Amino acid sequence: MSGLPLPPRELLRRLFDTAVERASPAHCVAPHLPAPPRGRTLVLGAGKAAASMAAAVEAAWPAQAPLSGLIVTRYGHVPPRQERGEGPGVGSTSRIEVMEAAHPVPDAAAERAARRMLELTRGLGPDDLVLCLISGGGSALLSLPAEGLAAADKQRIHRELLLSGASIDEMNCVRKHLSAVKGGRLAQRCAPARVVTLLISDVPGDDPSVIASGPTVPDPTTCADALDILRRYGIALPPAAERALREGRWETPKPGDRLFAGHEVKLVATPQQALEAAAAEARRLGLKAHILSDRIEGESRVVGQVHAALALQVARHNEPFRRPCVLLSGGETTVTVNGPAGRGGRASEFLLGAALALQGEPGVWVLAADTDGIDGVEDNAGALVAPDSLARARAAGVSARQCLDRHDAYAFFEALGDLVITGPTFTNVNDFRVVLIA
Repeated sequence: MSGLPLPPRELLRRLFDTAVERASPAHCVAPHLPAPPRGRTLVLGAGKAAASMAAAVEAAWPAQAPLSGLIVTRYGHVPPRQERGEGPGVGSTSRIEVMEAAHPVPDAAAERAARRMLELTRGLGPDDLVLCLISGGGSALLSLPAEGLAAADKQRIHRELLLSGASIDEMNCVRKHLSAVKGGRLAQRCAPARVVTLLISDVPGDDPSVIASGPTVPDPTTCADALDILRRYGIALPPAAERALREGRWETPKPGDRLFAGHEVKLVATPQQALEAAAAEARRLGLKAHILSDRIEGESRVVGQVHAALALQVARHNEPFRRPCVLLSGGETTVTVNGPAGRGGRASEFLLGAALALQGEPGVWVLAADTDGIDGVEDNAGALVAPDSLARARAAGVSARQCLDRHDAYAFFEALGDLVITGPTFTNVNDFRVVLIA
């Protein structure tokens, strides 16, 4: 389009790629590494970015300093080996073991990884360092049920939470209190070693106790909070588990606990930083850029409608911003499923809600994608809405409204050829959304 520095599709994809690159562990981990301790260094970690974080640690860690450990990431989220000189490449690890497990619902491999990590903490001393590499997805990938809770029951509760519309804070409150490793319990097992936690945030507000359910940080929530959340969403507990929560027997270590003395927590990449990088790139290209928020939550389709309403105000009235411009936002929306569902994730459902609200408004384009490269459990990161999306769908015999009603946004954008497919990005700062008003 005239007046734009790049074609709309290319421009939106450039901004998404810029945001992802800002959150790449290859760039953001090394500056935050502590000095090697007098003793040994044990690396533990979990999350969709854990393998790439571990590779970044190995690339920067002194060759003569002891280093070992174990991290767990999602199946398919181990970076390919990239040879560099004679040593291991930035996508490989030789001293830190990597395991893979399922996401978003934990499997037996996640439990094996958690048990192995707890075994590795045995014998740690005050001169040792535990370097914890935590990123989004760690709640499912580092999963060990609390004593007395069956793994199958924990999986069911996890699955029902994902479909309930609960916020990430609510889900992780429950996860922490049904776990033997989350909510600061991993830090308990590392004592008396010093713990340094490096975090890539995927949660609104960047609260370390919420990211991957905070395995190495104090937990301000309680068993009573978890029980209230489960009751609010109508999720049943086994009688023994309900009794344990009611009696507070599965309580987590709290802020102020001496076990966290001397520990450090560092945020190495956040949604806001990714949005700022995308905004800077847009401005470099000559476009005005406005960050709406890095912590937008709510039902995906409704958030899409709100973004569309703002875009229409800009497109038709040049307020509150003047066109041409881009609007950027992040956070974590939710999809509430009350029956059979098709294929799709938060990003594509957001886009379908936006497309129906925009009704083909000329000059408005929208891209939404998950920065980990996977929208829900599909093979796409997200998708793109163009002014002619609804018209092309009608010509192809695809109903946007029907796709939205059955949570089948993937089918809609697949029919148009408008899926954004990147493969795993090996990082995760959650939702990325950009609206272009030309």
